[in-house]
Amino acid sequence: MITPEKIKYCAESIANFINIQKEGETVLIKGGLYSNELLEEIALKIFMKGGIPEIICYSDTYYERLFQDESIKSSIFERTPMHYLKLIETMDAYIVIEPYEDPGVLNKATREKLKAKVKRESPIKDVIYGANKQFAPGKKWCYAGWPSQKAADYYNIPYSLLEQFIIGGMSVPQKKMEEITNNLSKNFLKASKVYISDDYGTDFWISIKDRPVILDNGIITEERISNGLLGGNLPAGELYTPPYEKAGEGTLYCPLTRDRLSNKIIKNITLPFKEGKLLIDKVSADENLEDLVKTFKQSEEIDKKNNLKELRTYNVGELGIGCNPEITKAIGYILTDEKINGSVHLAFGSNKMMGGSSVSQIHWDFVTAPEVNISVEYDNGSKKKIMEKGFLLDQA
Repeated sequence: MITPEKIKYCAESIANFINIQKEGETVLIKGGLYSNELLEEIALKIFMKGGIPEIICYSDTYYERLFQDESIKSSIFERTPMHYLKLIETMDAYIVIEPYEDPGVLNKATREKLKAKVKRESPIKDVIYGANKQFAPGKKWCYAGWPSQKAADYYNIPYSLLEQFIIGGMSVPQKKMEEITNNLSKNFLKASKVYISDDYGTDFWISIKDRPVILDNGIITEERISNGLLGGNLPAGELYTPPYEKAGEGTLYCPLTRDRLSNKIIKNITLPFKEGKLLIDKVSADENLEDLVKTFKQSEEIDKKNNLKELRTYNVGELGIGCNPEITKAIGYILTDEKINGSVHLAFGSNKMMGGSSVSQIHWDFVTAPEVNISVEYDNGSKKKIMEKGFLLDQA
């Protein structure tokens, strides 16, 4: 059971994250019924900071029926609710707490329903992330995890470990996280290329010359807001950048992830890419590879229908380095996996929300084992190894 003190601490961290700057900012708070106590505490913290919150909350039972009841037609479900879209257009900030008490609620949904969900949410994401030019650069946003026994059972780990990763990870003091990310970021001043390798098959490079290096230290700072970098996740704890979308090549090995639509587990994935583009037909995995491919293909289909200037479904979108001291192993939950100390994640798809140029319906992070080697090449041609087997090297 999560104590009231922990709930209040996490609510304060989440409310602080979106950094209310003026009285009267409107904040939409959305989550699952299981987290209602947290949602209400967040709303109260927002009021205390001068904001105006509103809560939307659904149960797993609602989602189960929505995704499984055949009398609810996909042709109806896929329609974007225009009244909700107008609410998104007028709000200042958006907070989402992990909506599913049991992540397995999506496992029994048909692909047709999951595809309809993506189509339904597409215009909403375009507003939040600023892909819709009328609302660029987008809205302030925060996506935060929250533990439950059902989620721990789903990820096949003790509940205490899930609580450590989420609540413990969220409770690392913001000043401490700022110190960690600042120390890591010093290695990327005037960086042009980054080389990543490990003993499991990861071996690639990407280009980040003149791209922003963003410190995920638990708050959307005024500097980030002024640069149009308006969102992030909690727990915090990573350094990330939008690399050049058409440069870089090699292979990333990801030991564990879950399909972005069905949430089915996918193990031992190898992801080759060239000229910044995922070679989807050459991706391999030990199980449920077909789900990974279908999710990318369905996102590609929607991207094509949206008449984007250039298709970016498969292009590299993000390079991130995890550094949260409370998160130590992959469990298949991307929100914590990408913060693992000594790991790297590479995402494909959209990155406009972090200063890149790609718009897509997908942004899928794939996380390495936490034992990577990282070398950085600089503008002057010099090269320096900054991490060995997951440990940051002393640069003194």
